[in-house]
Amino acid sequence: MRRKRQAGQLRGLSDKTSDIILVAICLFIVLLVAYPLYYVLIASVSNPYDVYAGKTFLLPSGFTLDGYKAVFADHSIVTGYLNSIKYTVVGTIFSVVMVYFTAYPLSIKELPGRKFISIFFIITMYFGGGLIPTYLIVKYTGLMDSMWALFLPGGVAVSNMIIVRNFFEHSIPKEMIEAAEIDGASKWTTFYKIVVPLSRSIMAVMVVFSMVAYWNDWFTALIYLPGQDKAPLPLVLRNILIKSSASASQASTISGGYAELNKLTEMIKFSSIIVAAAPMLVIYPFVQKYFEKGFMAGAVKG
Repeated sequence: MRRKRQAGQLRGLSDKTSDIILVAICLFIVLLVAYPLYYVLIASVSNPYDVYAGKTFLLPSGFTLDGYKAVFADHSIVTGYLNSIKYTVVGTIFSVVMVYFTAYPLSIKELPGRKFISIFFIITMYFGGGLIPTYLIVKYTGLMDSMWALFLPGGVAVSNMIIVRNFFEHSIPKEMIEAAEIDGASKWTTFYKIVVPLSRSIMAVMVVFSMVAYWNDWFTALIYLPGQDKAPLPLVLRNILIKSSASASQASTISGGYAELNKLTEMIKFSSIIVAAAPMLVIYPFVQKYFEKGFMAGAVKG
């Protein structure tokens, strides 16, 4: 009895030790992931010279909001925010719908040509025409200077489609679909009233993926939306940052010359990152539980 008790104590100690080690590892990883963003946050409200001197390792130094004032002094910020919200909402809805419309048919093993169509989609993940052919297609189809140029060329994200297809194959009971078809439900009715409600978790994953992609996309808008009034927020922030770069003409209009201008430019860099990242950081906690559940269900069989 004494030996069993001692063995139980050793196992208990071992479990506690392993838990402590795992917690320490997790905290270390969290620090690695979270600290860069935290550093940018405190740097955005600190004196750039103190940032260069390493005085903002944990706390702000020389608190100032001049960087944010410079960013929001440009009236195009509001327009950029509204444009980004519009593009993100429309693009997310469009992408999720297209992913569902391609993933569900390909999850049906009886679909004629299923293997060929799947291979066709997968090929596009590795080979593409490049920027110039895509630009020509967008130009000659009349999509230039239209927000649809941001969505249509890449309407189906193949990696997302594969995740959703795996979810449909392994997480939705086939018996339920067969029962609906026996009762006379059409393919569309089965999809709309059974498949979609049962796949809300994976839908949350696709919504998050699409939202982040469209919110951060500035290069596509730079190519296809030449008008400043249609520029999304990341492109607006980029333009503000370019305007604030050091030049002789700019330095002459600012008290302190190049040094003061360089100081303002550095503050704008950090402030722009926070301004662009804030909306996604606010939204993510509300969809986190669906994101985790849906992602695991779409990636693992069972």
